[in-house]
Amino acid sequence: MSATAAARKRGKPASGAGAGAGAGKRRRKADSAGDRGKSKGGGKMNEEISSDSESESLAPRKPEEEEEEELEETAQEKKLRLAKLYLEQLRQQEEEKAEARAFEEDQVAGRLKEDVGLIHLFSMQLEQRGRLQKLVAKEIQAPASADIRVLRGHQLSITCLVVTPDDSAIFSAAKDCSIIKWSVESGRKLHVIPRAKKGAEGKPPGHSSHVLCMAISSDGKYLASGDRSKLILIWEAQSCQHLYTFTGHRDAVSGLAFRRGTHQLYSTSHDRSVKVWNVAENSYVETLFGHQDAVAALDALSRECCVTAGGRDGTVRVWKIPEESQLVFYGHQGSIDCIHLINEEHMVSGADDGSVALWGLSKKRPLALQREAHGLRGEPGLEQPFWISSVAALLNTDLVATGSHSSCVRLWQCGEGFRQLDLLCDIPLVGFINSLKFSSSGDFLVAGVGQEHRLGRWWRIKEARNSVCIIPLRRVPVPPAAGS
Repeated sequence: MSATAAARKRGKPASGAGAGAGAGKRRRKADSAGDRGKSKGGGKMNEEISSDSESESLAPRKPEEEEEEELEETAQEKKLRLAKLYLEQLRQQEEEKAEARAFEEDQVAGRLKEDVGLIHLFSMQLEQRGRLQKLVAKEIQAPASADIRVLRGHQLSITCLVVTPDDSAIFSAAKDCSIIKWSVESGRKLHVIPRAKKGAEGKPPGHSSHVLCMAISSDGKYLASGDRSKLILIWEAQSCQHLYTFTGHRDAVSGLAFRRGTHQLYSTSHDRSVKVWNVAENSYVETLFGHQDAVAALDALSRECCVTAGGRDGTVRVWKIPEESQLVFYGHQGSIDCIHLINEEHMVSGADDGSVALWGLSKKRPLALQREAHGLRGEPGLEQPFWISSVAALLNTDLVATGSHSSCVRLWQCGEGFRQLDLLCDIPLVGFINSLKFSSSGDFLVAGVGQEHRLGRWWRIKEARNSVCIIPLRRVPVPPAAGS
């Protein structure tokens, strides 16, 4: 028993070790079986493993790897890379600056346009109110006689003339019943409208009696001319082609004026009436009465009104067309033969008593009256003033010109508030100065000169030449006063 027990005791460890070895063998077999099972899983497991390996190869590299690559960049390549980066930053900064500048310039341009628009609007308002006055008279330098250009073409005394709005041409008319269009630049004739014979059928249209007045529209499209035969002829200014004939006055047509910016025409006559026409529509509008004697002259600007010189009735009248009313002004002692608007609120007139008057539409008496404006003529003790036969004014300025038969044209400066008339200079011209017109730019003055007065034959100056004279007006800037 003891031997058997001892034998059992000795065999237990041996059986335990064998069991452990067996367990180890079973685990190894299971592992190998698992490995075989995995290998038997086929291509699917292989594909999954392959996919995982690819994703691992595409995964972001570790900082250590990046540092290794950076270490591989040469110094020259680094300089080039940094230079490109710097240039790109500069380009972006310049683009931002350019955008900022463009934005600021757009803002400034917009403000300037607004300011210019406001200034233009303000100037127009001042012009309409008659308060815009450019002081240019002191800058005018008296021209030399040699600088005056003389254009000859009419056989008899010049009676009237107009300058085109662009200052490129002059239309003149005379007692020979002809109208001539002149080039300002060359002084050559551009077109001649000859005298028309009375009762001639089928002949080119024209005037058969003295042409006393002319007017041109502010756009330069229409030319109107009036004669002693009571007719108003309308022409196309560019081609001098006859368009219409207006009839209705019962005596000589003595004054014509277009309303600025429109084709509305005002006419006056020795029949004492003022008529209104629409040239674009070839139509008559209305007739206004009021003068007590033959009306001698007429003028108009932008407002729907006109001014007339009443001749021997001694009045200047302002006609308000829409209201069909009139304002009456007194001041001259003699026959008022010529009138011209300086602006919308002021005008200048001349009379055969030798006086020149400045008027404001708000006062019935002259603001300034210059008596014997061209001096006296005749023997001692029997002196008489030279008649004022024409006046002109440079629009919206202080410059006025007057004409007579005193062998000169006189330039005047209107004082402050148009309350004074100061002589600037004399321009020598022999003959009757029957018409005066400033160019739109103020660069020259045109005078229509004749041997006789435009309305009669009271005197005849034989040494005078029937001609159109272009007088250049050079400006010399006046230095500012000390302390200004």
